[in-house]
Amino acid sequence: MKILTASLKHLIVQKLRISNKQAIAYITSGRVQVNGEKGQVQQALQPADKVTFGAQVLKEPQAFIYLAYYKPRGIESTLNTNIQNNLAAALHVEHPVFPVGRLDKDSEGLMLLTNNGNIYDKIIHAKSHQEKEYLVTVNKPLTPEALAQLSEGVIIMGQKTRPAQVQQISATTFRIILTQGLNRQIRRMCYKLGYQVQQLVRLRMVNLELGLLKPGEWRYLSSQEIQELNQIIFN
Repeated sequence: MKILTASLKHLIVQKLRISNKQAIAYITSGRVQVNGEKGQVQQALQPADKVTFGAQVLKEPQAFIYLAYYKPRGIESTLNTNIQNNLAAALHVEHPVFPVGRLDKDSEGLMLLTNNGNIYDKIIHAKSHQEKEYLVTVNKPLTPEALAQLSEGVIIMGQKTRPAQVQQISATTFRIILTQGLNRQIRRMCYKLGYQVQQLVRLRMVNLELGLLKPGEWRYLSSQEIQELNQIIFN
């Protein structure tokens, strides 16, 4: 998922109300700068880019916003206001942010919301192998065999899940760290082994932890959290 404003040429045409030919001339002559450097005709602009034409600012940089949110059970992970109990209505924030990854309606816990589209694939895409940690409570006592299978991988939807880190917490509760995010993965894995999930809480995404947030609460990420997140996902 990428959030791009436009190509530089398109921005110049729209802002200065000139032809494509004239916009290209302005850019190639060096009169248009992106973040203080000569722009390129087909350059794709990011929200954080500043574009100037001489002394005129054509685009101000947009600051990236990062929120950690405790999604309560019963809230849908969608910004579609036509859907009941949607995320937009529950959040009550003015920032134009979107969720990075989903939690199904019956699950709860940490969600990352941001306006930085460049991190979406880096966290969510299966190839990224980024860790997500969950606390899971099931309807009956866990057996050593079931815990071993959860750890080694379970065949769901025609494929075997990746090996996971599993730690038993109590007779019916375990922690699990996944590096993929198949649709309703944990619920499907447990169901395949004869269990029903009664509570599922996401505790962590990459380096971001749920911490002391309570259901429905959100907070801004600290500068240290943002720096660490970028170092992990872009290295």
